[in-house]
Amino acid sequence: MTCPVKLVVFSDLDGTLLDHETYRWDAAQPALDRLRSLQIPVVLASSKTAAEITRLQNDMGLESYPAIVENGSGVIGLPGGTTTGTYAALRRSLEAMPQDLRSLYRGFGDMSANDVAAITGLPPDAAQRARQRDFSEPGIWSGSAAELETFKQALAERGITAQRGGRFLTLSFGKTKADAMDRIIEVLQPEATLALGDAPNDRAMLEKADHGVIVANPHSAPMPDLPGEGDGRITRTVESGPTGWNAAVIAFLNRPATTGRHSHG
Repeated sequence: MTCPVKLVVFSDLDGTLLDHETYRWDAAQPALDRLRSLQIPVVLASSKTAAEITRLQNDMGLESYPAIVENGSGVIGLPGGTTTGTYAALRRSLEAMPQDLRSLYRGFGDMSANDVAAITGLPPDAAQRARQRDFSEPGIWSGSAAELETFKQALAERGITAQRGGRFLTLSFGKTKADAMDRIIEVLQPEATLALGDAPNDRAMLEKADHGVIVANPHSAPMPDLPGEGDGRITRTVESGPTGWNAAVIAFLNRPATTGRHSHG
């Protein structure tokens, strides 16, 4: 059984396909099974590292598909291999920041595996995989909003962007999930794309897809209204996490067959 339209699904993980508290995806299994039966690729797109994503792909049966790692800073599973890592350069730039700002940001590189486990709720082995970074640095900001703007400006002068995700402020050299989507779309050549996410760092991905789904996350402020919501191209779930994800994917698959990709960029 194959899908009448060549579809690719792009999905955030924490708070979207994975439960915010337990990191489980059981509630999404029916939709994942149906996507598998239709041979529809599911591209995981997350701030997680390649080591973390690979483990999840294997557990979910998605290991034959590419994935977007570290908030779009890298792509794995495409011909040509993984992009060259930039983590060491990123850490050097971070250490060169003015100390009064640098001291307000505590990245994963400043933490032990036990520290990461404590703030994420991950078991120690998973926390260690979260510290195996190639492209980006997530961390905790402890300063004021005004100090954060100064911090972001100092980062920008070094070519670094800061994206707010569900839990962390993640630093990278400017690549986003939407940039990584472009690379994957170029290779897979889908006729339609569906993207699901719950946090501000998913916005560009949701807007780029033919259809975007904002998955409810009661643990953070609601995503602001996005332009595509007015015409129904972007929708919101009522239920949160993998339960909302499951309902949204099944509803999308049950829609009348969609036509080719939109041209909004």
